[in-house]
Amino acid sequence: QVHLVESGGGLVQAGGSLRLSCVASGRIFDISGMGWYRQAPGKQLEMVATISNDEVTNYADSVKDRFTISRVYAKNTVALQMNRLKPEDTAVYYCYAASTIIIEGTPVAHWGQGTQVTVSS
Repeated sequence: QVHLVESGGGLVQAGGSLRLSCVASGRIFDISGMGWYRQAPGKQLEMVATISNDEVTNYADSVKDRFTISRVYAKNTVALQMNRLKPEDTAVYYCYAASTIIIEGTPVAHWGQGTQVTVSS
C-alpha cells in the first residue's frame, strides 16, 4: 500500500502563487508515476499534471505555462508549483500515484486525502 499526504493548499488572490507538496510512504518502490488531479464543486475530477519515473511530464491545457510539477526522489515527494492562479483553479487538489501493479489492464491507483485551493477574484 502507498500512503500519500498533501500539504500547501490555502486561500490566495488571483494572480498569486501556491506550492503543493505530497509525500509518499509505504511501498514507494511500486510507484511508476505521480501527479495531481483536482475536482471543483459540481465538476468531474480532472488531471492537472503528471510526471513519470523518467521525468516525462504532462499538463492539462488549462494550466500549461502556469503550473510546474516536479519530483524529489530522495524525499519521496512530488510538488506542484502554481503561478498566476485564476479563480477557475479553485478546487480540491488530490495527489495521485500510479502503481506498477496492473489489474485488468489498469494501474492500481493511490490517492491522497486532498487539499483545498481557493483563488479569490
